[in-house]
Amino acid sequence: MTDPARRLTMLAAIGVLLVLLVAGGLALLDWQPIGLADETRLAAFVASLCIAGALWLLAVAIVRRGRLPPRAIWLVLGVAAAMRLLTLTAPPVLSSDLYRYVWDGRVQLAGINPYRYLPADDALAFLRDEAVYQHMNRADSARTVYPPAAQAIFALAAALTPGVFGMKLMIAAFDALAIGALIALLRVAGRDPAELLIYAWLPLTVWEFAGNAHIDGAAAGLLALALLLAVRGRRFWTGVVLAAAALTKFLPAVVLPAFWRPPDRRLPIAFAVTLVVFYLPYSLIGPQVLGYLPGYFSEEGLASGSGIFLLQILANVTPLPAWASKVYLALLLAVLGSLAARMVFSGPLPAAAGPRVLLQARQAVILGGVLLVALSPHYPWYLGWLAPLACLAPLPSVLWMLAAAPLLAHGAFEYLAVPGAVYVPAVILAAIDLCRGLPAPRQAIRRAQ
Repeated sequence: MTDPARRLTMLAAIGVLLVLLVAGGLALLDWQPIGLADETRLAAFVASLCIAGALWLLAVAIVRRGRLPPRAIWLVLGVAAAMRLLTLTAPPVLSSDLYRYVWDGRVQLAGINPYRYLPADDALAFLRDEAVYQHMNRADSARTVYPPAAQAIFALAAALTPGVFGMKLMIAAFDALAIGALIALLRVAGRDPAELLIYAWLPLTVWEFAGNAHIDGAAAGLLALALLLAVRGRRFWTGVVLAAAALTKFLPAVVLPAFWRPPDRRLPIAFAVTLVVFYLPYSLIGPQVLGYLPGYFSEEGLASGSGIFLLQILANVTPLPAWASKVYLALLLAVLGSLAARMVFSGPLPAAAGPRVLLQARQAVILGGVLLVALSPHYPWYLGWLAPLACLAPLPSVLWMLAAAPLLAHGAFEYLAVPGAVYVPAVILAAIDLCRGLPAPRQAIRRAQ
């Protein structure tokens, strides 16, 4: 048996195991919404996630060793579809955010600004039902936190495919968009299309996009589409799609410098105009258009620093002044600004499509990885939008974060062990790359090809 055939056989075995782990995970959750109350079941489910993450990393290592037979792409797509069909047909078992998405879409179809009222407000009483309203979190304490592009997606889903399953289908469509765009991008970059499994077999995308229908799945699909538009030279539409991705979850806005080079004006103008167009219909209520965002920023400990992993570690060593979080966030902005300036002013993007998309994906994943490690989100789906970028630029530090991210939903963040398992190895792997000396971008592109 040749080496490619042997590796394909190994991938087939891993794919079967991953599908079985998804089915077993749903059985452990008893196919019920938020089915994690039993500690024994929770421990078993977390163990299944660890095994799935390890298998995924092994599959990535196998597919990155060299080209596989052309039929390998059908194996990758078959396993990806099987895992997604299982989680798609299940209720949202790990998060209740989906119910707020459905509610916001329903409110908009009724002609009401979703940022205006709490769901518990009497003005919305006529929209309440047991299927959605009863499962929402913060119904009596928080207006919606989701930005305008996300709201447009919620409204579209409510109009086309109303209900919980309809919203899952909408996010699944964006997931499929990411898969389709990545197949095209891998071919443009001269890479084996089977490397799609870096995205398509990732447990995080299977559970959080197809399963829990988090809006981050829309951001992932839009970012993959932006890369495809960029590689085809459609700078205006790249700016439009990047803005839409940023207005699904805000965090993806950090990748903009990876796509833009002066003196191009079309991309930044399109980005800015799209932001205004999305916000305009909702902005008549004034500052309320921010919804629960300021409160959420405080609730998650970003304002005080209590929710930032690095500051928590420092606080365990020595008391921190009240202004520590402000200094930390200012330093983060300075670091990101420095990285962005280096990327933007390092020279024009390569003229050839393949090298250009590899460089843009690599720079985008670096910017996104730095932001996420620095902010240390408490929820796994916040990392999901990095997955399509990592498919094209599989940095070890980012691959580790994506593999370990599901643990964030199933452990106490304040005890530091769980976020430590996600973020500390990522920092160590990034430091190892730096100590070895990361290759220059164009040299890295040549090696990747």
